[in-house]
Amino acid sequence: MRKKLGLSEERIARGRELASSIVEPVMAFVRRHTTVTVERATLRVAGADGADPDGIPVPNKIVDSLLASGRGIGSGTLFCYASAVARTTLSPAELNERIAGGLDIASLPQADPERARALGLELVASGLARIAASRKRRESMLAEWTGRNHDPLFYLIVATGNIYEDVEQAKAAARRGADVIAVIRTTAQSLLDYVPYGATTEGFGGTYATQENFRIMREALDEVSREERRYVRLTNYASGLCMPEIAAMGALERLDMMLNDSMYGILFRDINMYRTFVDQRFSRMIDAYAGIIINTGEDNYLTTSDATTRPIPCSRASSSTSDSRTRPGFQRGSWAWVTPSRWTRPSRTPSSTSWPRRRWPVRSSASIRSSTCRRPSTCQATSFRAS
Repeated sequence: MRKKLGLSEERIARGRELASSIVEPVMAFVRRHTTVTVERATLRVAGADGADPDGIPVPNKIVDSLLASGRGIGSGTLFCYASAVARTTLSPAELNERIAGGLDIASLPQADPERARALGLELVASGLARIAASRKRRESMLAEWTGRNHDPLFYLIVATGNIYEDVEQAKAAARRGADVIAVIRTTAQSLLDYVPYGATTEGFGGTYATQENFRIMREALDEVSREERRYVRLTNYASGLCMPEIAAMGALERLDMMLNDSMYGILFRDINMYRTFVDQRFSRMIDAYAGIIINTGEDNYLTTSDATTRPIPCSRASSSTSDSRTRPGFQRGSWAWVTPSRWTRPSRTPSSTSWPRRRWPVRSSASIRSSTCRRPSTCQATSFRAS
């Protein structure tokens, strides 16, 4: 087979070696840490769901109570949740109602550790079985209607803000030949450190990504798929502060594609890169298990860059700017972006790494700034993972 780039095997191997050397220090950090949304995603797979009268989701209430108690999340919040199920003898659904009503499970006496661990694994196994069943159903429908989609697939976006209006537009588009329906999220949902609960009818430039909205749209597209005898795929967006949670909810409700890219949050939403790399790894593990196609965000980078960046003509990039990049399509040394580095160098302290600080104010509220810069917590051996 003719190689498109004409690269030698030695050069390819060297490139992979260099890539591994770049990634490994990042992965070493990622493997040792968890985040609040990784823990909330694990709880969701285990069955934690619902919200209190103020709309605060049950997974958030569990994680926040553990942080407030001083116990932290490094040992895995699933252990605390499973311990509460064992201690109260309630079902997960009943316990969720009690938590939404004000029960602080961090204040409950701990159940027998072995019993809590076994129950935690059982709860996660039940959630994973549901995800596996959804994947099997997708594969069965694709096999039954193989060859009936366009090649390449027709991809259409809906973004009314009202999930029920989105459904009507999506069904009409699918009946006219659309193969993929992408539901755009409401503006800046990526900066919310929680996932809203239930169906939503108001949004700004898009519709909130919630598990109930996923279920409603999936049900509607399945209806059209049966009519047309052609599987219609569903896409949504997981990038942002709740990347693992949205991935988990998408897996449970059989989404087919997901925009899942930590670089989007780093470049466009000022999200702490340490946190979002941890989140991306876990969310992509869930997507892989569910058979969800991952769409990355290079198109966003390029489109935004083309629209907003003005190249400065110069013979070469200034040696004082560490963030300069040659513009694609131009000869090296003829045009370049001369952009000062956005980040100060991280400094070491005896206990941890001091997180990078922006050199100008973050364009968000104090509460968002606090959540975007929350440090990941070190994992302990007792952590549960939906992997």
